[in-house]
Amino acid sequence: MRRDLTAAAILLPFAVAGGGALAADGASAGDAAAGDAVTRGAYIFHAAGCLGCHSNEKAGGAPLAGGRALETPFGTFHTPNITPDPETGIGRWSDADFIRAFREGVRPDGAALFPAFPYASYTRMTDRDLLDLKAYLFNRPAVAAPNKPHDLTPPFSWRFLLPVWQWMYLTPGPVPDDPAQPPAWNRGRYLVDALGHCGECHSPRTLMGGMDADRYLAGNPDGPDGDKVPGITSAESKGIGDWSDGDLTLLLETGLTPEGDVVGGAMGEVVRNSTSKLTAEDRAAIAAYLKTVPAKE
Repeated sequence: MRRDLTAAAILLPFAVAGGGALAADGASAGDAAAGDAVTRGAYIFHAAGCLGCHSNEKAGGAPLAGGRALETPFGTFHTPNITPDPETGIGRWSDADFIRAFREGVRPDGAALFPAFPYASYTRMTDRDLLDLKAYLFNRPAVAAPNKPHDLTPPFSWRFLLPVWQWMYLTPGPVPDDPAQPPAWNRGRYLVDALGHCGECHSPRTLMGGMDADRYLAGNPDGPDGDKVPGITSAESKGIGDWSDGDLTLLLETGLTPEGDVVGGAMGEVVRNSTSKLTAEDRAAIAAYLKTVPAKE
């Protein structure tokens, strides 16, 4: 059975944090939990899908300097500069500022962040992973590139309403491991729900823009840039229920589907910039977790 995965999951880290193409930085598959903070942060950077969204590659923008446009049903977001430039990037952010943005969806000046920056998922990241990620970003070249304003329609452009959205859809803090599940399953859940924030694209949205928890990973007919995003639950007809673990890990590593196709578009970017850079153990953990997600047809 052929599945169209080419439009899946254009991961959107930092989309409104107030901050592509990036050359390989030497982070190897073995760096997942080893090395110094910058080395570990490089692995988190890739696992969290930060690469493509924050560089306007088509326009020749500098790596991580922002400017990529993302069209959504609520308007167009322009991804911000997340280089350590002190004026136009995040160079003046403290450790506490950084953690608060991910954990609570609040920027350093106290204003709420738009949830196109998927902090409702990133809130589940551990403090160590967040600080390692910051160490890596602050080790990248600073680029002076002013951020572009978002082009949103009312009431979605009204930032003062965002605390209401957060009250409805944000549960701050990491999620503890489930002691009834094996370590690989818990690692897979962390990679899918926190670092990879897969539900942000693979779950449908409510009218208020929150993830529909009842349709978790069931697919999104109106994903980023208007693309249809497929379901990745254990359903067979509208999911990955008839895929083997090897099918899943091969796609995550190479982009090759069980039918012999190679994913392109947004999912191709995800494979190239993110999942192919994970350890084999982490790709296997993702597969182990996804195979247990209840089927949603």
